[in-house]
This record gives sequence, C-alpha cells and structure tokens, in this order.
Amino acid sequence: MKTGRPRSFDRDEALEAAVAVFWQYGYDATSIAMLTGALGIGAPSLYAAFGDKKTLFFEALDRYNHTYGAFTVRALTEEPDARAAVTRLLHDASAAYTRPDRPPGCLLITAATNCSPQSADVATHLRDIRAQARTALETKIADAARTGTIPPGTDIRALAAFYAAVLQGMSAQARDGATTTDLRHIADTALQTWPTTTT
Repeated sequence: MKTGRPRSFDRDEALEAAVAVFWQYGYDATSIAMLTGALGIGAPSLYAAFGDKKTLFFEALDRYNHTYGAFTVRALTEEPDARAAVTRLLHDASAAYTRPDRPPGCLLITAATNCSPQSADVATHLRDIRAQARTALETKIADAARTGTIPPGTDIRALAAFYAAVLQGMSAQARDGATTTDLRHIADTALQTWPTTTT
C-alpha cells in the first residue's frame, strides 16, 4: 500500500523563489499561478507546504528580513556611532536595492504599495515593520543626543523620519532603474544634512 508521495521539491528553494516573486510584483499582483510557476509545483503542493497565499507571503517576508533586508539591523547594532550607523545603512541600501540577481528596491517598501481592501492586514503588517525600523533608527540617533555628538535640541524623531524617507525614496529610484552609484550619490547628499556640533 502506498503511504503518500513525498514532496518532489526543496521547500527552502521554493520559499526563496516566492520571495523573488513577491519582491518583484508585490502582494496583490502576485497570483497563485505565478507562484506555482516560479516554485515549480502545483497549487495543491503549494497549499500543503505553505498554506494559503497570505501565509506564504508572511513566511517569505520573514525570510527576506533575515537575509536580504538584514543589513538594516546590522548597521544599527554593529556601528557604535549613530552617524556611522546611518552612513552604513544608506550605503548598504544602495547596494542591496540594486543587486543584479534580485528584484530592485526593498520588499518591505514595494510589496504593498497599492493594496486592495481585502489585503489591508498585509499593508498594516508591512507598515508596522517599517515603523519598528524607524523606531530603531530613532533610538540610535537618541544615543547620539545623549552623548552630545549632535547639537542639543535636534528633533530626533524628525531626523529619523527623514532618513527613513530617504531609504524609501532610494527604493523607488531603484525600481525606476537607478544604479548603485546613483543611490550612493543620493545617500551621500542626504548625509550632508546630518547635524553637527560646533566647536
């Protein structure tokens, strides 16, 4: 008696393929047919392995955050100085958003640009993740205020929001075909606005 056919695909590779599809087309525009084509499996196998489309997206998003998008956490945790952390963050984004082997831009920013009402929870989830990243950036800048490396009275929240907006803009520019060098120039221009103390 047959006990059931084992999966004929590598789940890790399939998840990687799903990341690329969602990254390229966004959540709503990605269909089950597009996913099964990219993953090389039928719809029943996809549902059996990952559940529904939304569950697969959230798993793909988690994978993205721990791989391609992990440069943001590394920059903020590994650099002791806030300005160095922001510099590294923007420079690493310039490269990450223009990788030749991956879709352009940032999955967190582009995946739910235009969500239908039925996907409002997906848009909210992505917005919450971006807000957490902005809060982490704000915390890093606040450290600089406490150590006196930025002028007293600096609007820390506004500064963090500004650099978060720069990252979002760089992602959009990458989607429009900007190169790594183009984004690096944007990053360096934005860094000129970093507040400095006077001696």
